[in-house]
Amino acid sequence: MNIPNTVPITPELIAAHGLKPDEFQRILDLIGREPSFTELGIFSAMWNEHCSYKSSKKWLRTLPTSGPRVIQGPGENAGVVDIGDGDCVVFKMESHNHPSFIEPYQGAATGVGGILRDVFTMGARPIAAMNALRFGAPDHPKTKHLVAGVVAGVGGYGNSFGVPTVGGEVNFDPRYNGNILVNAFAAGLAKTDAIFYSKAEGVGLPVVYLGAKTGRDGVGGATMASAEFDESIEEKRPTVQVGDPFTEKCLLEACLELMASGAVIAIQDMGAAGLTCSAVEMGAKGDLGIRLELDQVPVREERMSAYEMMLSESQERMLMVLRPEKEEEAKAIFRKWGLDFAVVGRTTDDLRFRIHHQGDEVANLPIKELGDEAPEYDRPWAEPKAPSPLAADDIPQADVADSLLKLLGSPDLSSRRWVWEQYDTLIQGNSLQMPGGDAGVVRVEGHPTKALAFASDVTPRYCEADPYEGGKQAVAECWRNLTATGALPLAATDNLNFGNPERPEIMGQLVRAIAGIGDACRALEFPIVSGNVSLYNETSGTGIPPTPTIAGVGLLPDWSKMARIGFAAPGQMILLVGAPPSWGTHLGQSVYLRDIHGRADGPPPPVDLAHEKKVGDHVRSLIERGIVTAAHDLSDGGLAVALAEMAMASGIGATIPGLVDADPVSVFFGEDQGRYLLTLGIDPDGDEWDALRAEQEGLGIFAPWIGSTGGTSLKLGEARAIPVGELKAAHESWFPGFMDCN
Repeated sequence: MNIPNTVPITPELIAAHGLKPDEFQRILDLIGREPSFTELGIFSAMWNEHCSYKSSKKWLRTLPTSGPRVIQGPGENAGVVDIGDGDCVVFKMESHNHPSFIEPYQGAATGVGGILRDVFTMGARPIAAMNALRFGAPDHPKTKHLVAGVVAGVGGYGNSFGVPTVGGEVNFDPRYNGNILVNAFAAGLAKTDAIFYSKAEGVGLPVVYLGAKTGRDGVGGATMASAEFDESIEEKRPTVQVGDPFTEKCLLEACLELMASGAVIAIQDMGAAGLTCSAVEMGAKGDLGIRLELDQVPVREERMSAYEMMLSESQERMLMVLRPEKEEEAKAIFRKWGLDFAVVGRTTDDLRFRIHHQGDEVANLPIKELGDEAPEYDRPWAEPKAPSPLAADDIPQADVADSLLKLLGSPDLSSRRWVWEQYDTLIQGNSLQMPGGDAGVVRVEGHPTKALAFASDVTPRYCEADPYEGGKQAVAECWRNLTATGALPLAATDNLNFGNPERPEIMGQLVRAIAGIGDACRALEFPIVSGNVSLYNETSGTGIPPTPTIAGVGLLPDWSKMARIGFAAPGQMILLVGAPPSWGTHLGQSVYLRDIHGRADGPPPPVDLAHEKKVGDHVRSLIERGIVTAAHDLSDGGLAVALAEMAMASGIGATIPGLVDADPVSVFFGEDQGRYLLTLGIDPDGDEWDALRAEQEGLGIFAPWIGSTGGTSLKLGEARAIPVGELKAAHESWFPGFMDCN
C-alpha cells in the first residue's frame, strides 16, 4: 500500500491534532504503519471527544433511552418519538460553545443550522427551535459583545430559515467568562412510516454529495471543540464555520422532495468533521466500506488539499447513498433548488475507508475502527464533596418586597424580552405561547386539537453544589415546565456541558450528574432519546460550572385546555400545589442567598421523584378537566418570584396573607422542588371544591389555598404591597440597560 505523505508526522503535529501519545500508538498498531497527514487528520476528527464520546460512553449507556413511544433513541442524527395518528416528533440538542466564543455571530448561527439539519436529515420538517445560552459576568469586558453576537446569530439564521424560536434560557456567571455555552435545540414533524436513517445498505451504490460547496472554513472545528482554551484563542478563528440560512432552506426543501421520491437509502448531515464523519458513520453502521473520489467534490476554493476537504466543516451539506436508478431524478431536484449534486464515491464490501485525490490514494483505513470502535476511557473520578447544611439559625433576613424587586431586576431573573424579540417566534403560524412562560407550545399542523410543548432547563449552581441532585433537578424542572402547560412529557434530549474530564473532580461531576439524570428520567417516564456531550469547557485551567442542560417535549391532546402563567381574572383562588406541609422551605443555593446576601452555600433543594410524579400527574389532570385558569411551576426565587411572574404576565395583582409561625423569607424565597401555583375557576363554596380537597387528601398532596387574585398590586404577607407596574419596571429594565438600549 503506497500512501503518499509529504508532511512529517512529528510529536508536535500529533499533539496539535489532539491525540495523546498512547492514542497515536494505537493508530500505529491498528494500521501497521505511520499514517499519512490526511489519515492523521481523519483519526483526529473521528477520535476526538466531540465525535467519539470516548470519556462519556460508559456512563451514557446507563441512561434510559427507550419507552412505548420511542421510535429512535440515541445513535442517529436525532431522536424520534411517536405522537399518534401516524405522526412523530424528531428532536435533538447540540452545543456550539467554542465556536460561539471565538466568533459569536457565526458560531451561534451555524449551531442553529447544524441542529436544524440533524432534524430534517431524518425526514422531518422543523417546527420549533430553542436555545440555552450561558454567558460570563455582565461586567466582564467581553460579555456584552458575546451576548449581542450570539443573539444576533441565533436570530439571523433561525429567522431567515423560517423556524419559530419558542423558548430557551439565558444566564450569567463569572465562571463562563472564558467559555460561554450555546446549546441549540430543534424539533420537527415527520410521518412514522417515512423516517430516514444514516445506515448505508448495499454494495456498489453511489455516494452522493448534496448542498453547498466545500471551502476551508471550519477545518479542524471538531478537534478544536474538544480542547481547552488558552490565551491563543484568537488563533482558532479560522476553525469557525460560516453559515447561509437561505441555502439551508433550499437544502431542506430539496431533501424532503427527494425523500418523497423514494430515492434515498441513507442520509447523513455533514456536521462535525464534515465529509469524514458523515462517510465513516454511514459505512460503519452498514458494515460497508466507502471509496471517495475527492476530485468530484464541489469546492469553492482553489487548490484544496485532501486534508482540507476531508476536515472542512463548511455548512449546508449532506451525504447520501442513493438508489442508482433514481440518480437523474435526484440530480434534477437539486439542480432545481440551485444546489450542488455530485456522485463522489461508492459503497464497497471491503470495510475500508479509501480516499483518492489527484491520482493518489491518500487514505486507506479500517472503517469500523474509525467509526464504531474509537477509544473508550474509564477515566478516574472523585466523588463530589457534599456541601455543609445551612444551620436553622443561619437564615439572613431582608425586606421581602425590596428583595423581590432586586431579584426581578437581576441579570439572571430579569425579563429576556430583549433577547426573544430578536427571534421570529410566530413564523409558520402555529405558535400558541410567546416566550416567557413555562414552555413554548406549537400546534401540530393538520390536526385540529393536538399541540407540542418544548422546554429547556438546568440550574448550574445546584449541579456544582451536588451534581447528583442537580442532575435530577434539571430533568424534574423540565418535566414540570411541560406539565404546567397541560402537556404530557414524552421524552428528553440532553446537552452535557462540563470541564476537562481528565481531572477526577470534573469527571466526578459528570458521572454523578448522569446518575441523577438517569434516576429522574426513569422515575418520571421521560427517556433520553438524543443528545450531546461537550467537554473541555475550560480556559487556562478554569472550568465552567457543570451544566447538564435538559430539553424536553410534551404532548397536548387538546390545546384549547392549555394553561398559561398569567392570572386569568380577579377574585380567583391561588393554590400552592405540592407544598411541604411544614412550610419549612429550602434556601440552600437559592438566588435569594446568592443575589441578596452574596452567599452560595448549603446543599441544593433535594428532589423527591415520587413526589414530583404524583404532583405533576395531578396538576395535569386538573388542567385537562378545564378547571385551571393559570399555572406556573416554582423554581428560581421560589414563591415570591413565581407570583410576581404571574401578576406581570396578566397585569392582575394578588394578595397572599402571612403565615403564622413561618419565616417569611423562607416561605417566599425558598426553592423547594415539585411545586406549582394554580388558579382555579371554581366556586370555593361549591361541591367541586370539596371534591377536589378530598381528592388531594387521598393522594397525599398538600395544596393550601394561599391567597386570591385581584387589584393592581402584589401583597406578600406583612411586606408592603408592590404595584404590578413597579414589578414590570424592575423586571423589564435590566437587559435593555445592560445592552445600552434604553
